[in-house]
Amino acid sequence: MCTGKCSKCIGVVLFPLAVCAIISNLLLYFPNGTVIKPDQITDLVWFFHGILGAGILVILPAFMMLGAGGAGCCANRCGMLLSVLLAALGAAGGVYCVVISSLGLISGPLCDTGDGEYIYPFRNDTLTDNYLFNQTTWSICKEPENVIMWNIVLFSLLLGIGTIEAVLCFIQVINGLIGFICGTCMRKRKILMGTLAVIVSKGS
Repeated sequence: MCTGKCSKCIGVVLFPLAVCAIISNLLLYFPNGTVIKPDQITDLVWFFHGILGAGILVILPAFMMLGAGGAGCCANRCGMLLSVLLAALGAAGGVYCVVISSLGLISGPLCDTGDGEYIYPFRNDTLTDNYLFNQTTWSICKEPENVIMWNIVLFSLLLGIGTIEAVLCFIQVINGLIGFICGTCMRKRKILMGTLAVIVSKGS
């Protein structure tokens, strides 16, 4: 199995995931597609878990993974080693996105309950009484319109993306270590050894 090709496949998958994470995070700043004041936006959105965590920190290793199978044994091994380090960084970014997204889902959005004051009406809920399992409580948020559904969909999307990215980056850590220790492509190594054996046998 060629670890370089495996690395490239993972890199190809990570790119669209990172882009989706960045877009999802940006959409959280515009509940229901409307522009609101910065102090009316849910605080956890400002942790940039989709832009930085599942976005930039994942795009960097994705670039490295795509180039990890370049020509030359030494270049491949150095590239695979660097991809391991960046993949670990990407995995950390994915985990960071998962943690913040989970907190965002559990604590609920910042919203106006009807008196003109923006509060977190669900932040003190227990897990058993959480608003996620009781849609009748959603009507408490008057503004921004549909902010609860908006946050649930986007935070859930980021949670899923972060999980997939973390898993893929962890796989790349293992794949990169194998590529660094054993060589990028075992098949090419076998072909090379077979060619050398033929040359030696002819010479003798």
